[in-house]
Amino acid sequence: MQLVVGVRFKKAGKIYYFGPNDFDLKVDDHVIVETARGIEYGDVVVPPKMVPDEEIVSPLKPVIRKANEEDERQVIENKKKEEEAFQIGEEKIAAHQLPMNLVDVELTFDNSKLIFYFTADGRIDFRELVKDLASVFKTRIELRQIGVRDEAKMLGGMGPCGLSLCCSTFMGDFHPVSIKMAKEQNLSLNPAKISGLCGRLMCCLKYEQDYYECVRGIMPKAGREVLTPEGPAVVLETNLLTQKVKVKLTSDDGTVDLKEFSVSDLQYGESQNEEEGHQEEENEEIHDEELKNLMED
Repeated sequence: MQLVVGVRFKKAGKIYYFGPNDFDLKVDDHVIVETARGIEYGDVVVPPKMVPDEEIVSPLKPVIRKANEEDERQVIENKKKEEEAFQIGEEKIAAHQLPMNLVDVELTFDNSKLIFYFTADGRIDFRELVKDLASVFKTRIELRQIGVRDEAKMLGGMGPCGLSLCCSTFMGDFHPVSIKMAKEQNLSLNPAKISGLCGRLMCCLKYEQDYYECVRGIMPKAGREVLTPEGPAVVLETNLLTQKVKVKLTSDDGTVDLKEFSVSDLQYGESQNEEEGHQEEENEEIHDEELKNLMED
């Protein structure tokens, strides 16, 4: 176990651990630390705490100091330089007639590197552009191609829910999202309805997936025969949120009745339910692959 403090360099960026170095640090304090990119300015988002050694990327570097007024002025000055660099970057890209879209520019705290983030449909030969930019800014230049999800995270925006994008407000990392999640949550498989601004599946599909997987494992499938408090019945449909099952009851005289029961009131073989679930997943693999290709297109 080691004592660490969590530092974030962007509003919704990844959290990195550093040694507190005997500083009295609390959340929202500004600190100066050494990273692989050089000296950086960050915000404390996790107060000092003990964490297992396996959660730490060695070597654990210590916090250099708390940020002072001069450091705060440096950050403001760097922001102005980034805005100017963005304008110049767009001009240079146009001058070189490169098929790329500049998304953001980031200047390291110590001014040792200027990073240009861009999107493009394919690989871009930007060697001449780098030379041109280096001659203008007199510092190390790095051009980094990013994907559409990272672009949405940097630019931000409004999601279909009416709120700011999760990725640009609080998500430190992207989590894998699949068509299977949308299907298990009984959502429309229309790409326009389950895609975010980035054009990929919405990240929020992941939020409730653990619940759906847990409940889906104990719910009988449609068409299954179950035993209800009123006798044998056949499952018509299930509601995973309420954990209720709609069934068809057939009496001895042939009368059919539709009723709803809580899953806890039913009796059925769970092992058989699991086998049917595996078979169902196998049958849906091709369909899922087709949907995935449609989403990517």
